[in-house]
Amino acid sequence: MTGQLRVDQAAGRWVLTATVGGSGLAMLDSTVVNVALERLGRDLGADFAGLQWVINGYTLSLAALILLGGALGDRFGRRRVFLIGVVWFAVASALCGLAPNAGVLIGARVLQGIGGALLTPGSLALIAASFRPEDRSRAVGAWSGLGGVAGAIGPFVGGALVDWSWRAVFWVNVPLAAALVLITLRHVPESRDPDATGGIDLVGAALAVLGLGAVTFALTALGTPGAGMAALVAGLVGVAALVLFLLVERRSPHPLVPLSMFSDRLFSGANAVTLLLYGALGVYFFLLVLQLQTVAGFSPTVAGTALLPVTVLMLLLSARSGALADRIGPRTQMTIGPLLAAAGFLLAIRIGPGANYLTDVLPATVALGLGLATTVAPLTATVLASADDHHAGVASGINNAVARSAGLLAVAVIPVAAGLGGADYTDPVAYDAGFRRAMLIGAGLLVVASALSAVLIRPAKKGPPPAPTPSPLRLAECTHCGVTGPQLHPGVTAGPPWR
Repeated sequence: MTGQLRVDQAAGRWVLTATVGGSGLAMLDSTVVNVALERLGRDLGADFAGLQWVINGYTLSLAALILLGGALGDRFGRRRVFLIGVVWFAVASALCGLAPNAGVLIGARVLQGIGGALLTPGSLALIAASFRPEDRSRAVGAWSGLGGVAGAIGPFVGGALVDWSWRAVFWVNVPLAAALVLITLRHVPESRDPDATGGIDLVGAALAVLGLGAVTFALTALGTPGAGMAALVAGLVGVAALVLFLLVERRSPHPLVPLSMFSDRLFSGANAVTLLLYGALGVYFFLLVLQLQTVAGFSPTVAGTALLPVTVLMLLLSARSGALADRIGPRTQMTIGPLLAAAGFLLAIRIGPGANYLTDVLPATVALGLGLATTVAPLTATVLASADDHHAGVASGINNAVARSAGLLAVAVIPVAAGLGGADYTDPVAYDAGFRRAMLIGAGLLVVASALSAVLIRPAKKGPPPAPTPSPLRLAECTHCGVTGPQLHPGVTAGPPWR
């Protein structure tokens, strides 16, 4: 029965299996595709801009539509929309595996992102709706921990699959999705928001897709010779669409993004830090695995597991970091954390030809992991604390969308600014030089994020004591979970994205 399940009952464990499987499906795909880029690029004859779009095609549709996916689940049934998303994701994955060229692969990745936008919000929303209040935090903690395990093993599994065939990283989603559909149909109860009776902001969603897509195209095209006029037109169209999006959201009775929330200094400041932090991370995860394969000569399996220390440190330290932020406030950690992460970027510059994992790669990933473990839990808690109970889910969804948009735009623009393009990912000398410049740019973004935290993140004024019965969304939050936060990799969910 909806809202009555217990974690220690078989019915509750089946719901956890389905929700962990849904989030793990998107997480596994995102991590393994980064590992596969070098092989699929060579096989399909893609240039560097094509590789950017293999990542950004997925991130674009996911970032632009994730809030719409949450709204559709609330209105028409979370299980129903979740199942549609899983099936959609599986079909798109099969198309990716069959892609004869880079253009078809990019189109299929866009379709994958739409599926991800439908299934991702439902994953955690189903937990909030299915479990009794006293079990929700335990259920979310289990979801987060098991999701962290999936994130940890994903690169290793992906590397092994790529060593066999890069197409296998997409085909593996099909049987996983089939099992997930069967479990969900048999064991997950349907739920919806009884208050979600208004309209759906389809115009806002369409403008978000057009705006982000056109701007991303313009930024990516800047690295392509002869694309000046096309980039200019696309940029103007994108900016115009985003301006119209803001106007529509301001006037819509059911906006995807309630702009009034940004009048809160704490909410705006936390999202500004999110934009810079996850923009830098998007570039790091995109470029580092290519650097390890193209320049350092690592195999896909070894390159895929290089970032494992980041996930492990997040799992081990994020809960303690969140508890510390409860005692001393988030500003100190949100100021120090990005600087530690910036050190990880600067240490990554040492990764070059003949790099040694223990002396060159491990220090960079450990520094990055410590920085994220210090920052992410306080950042997520700050976003949620800046919203009232009624808007907690919306605040988390907006923060997720900001994080994904940051990765989308950064992967489009920073490689171009670093001078990467064409077939540079197949040329160790050219790629190494561009990678080093990109790491410096990313480190600079993190230093700015640290400065913004020091200035903008201050404790919110204490109001009256909370009501005796918090909302279901508040009970379901897990701001100190090991992988809490909008995402660790482009397209990877690690925080409450429901609406």
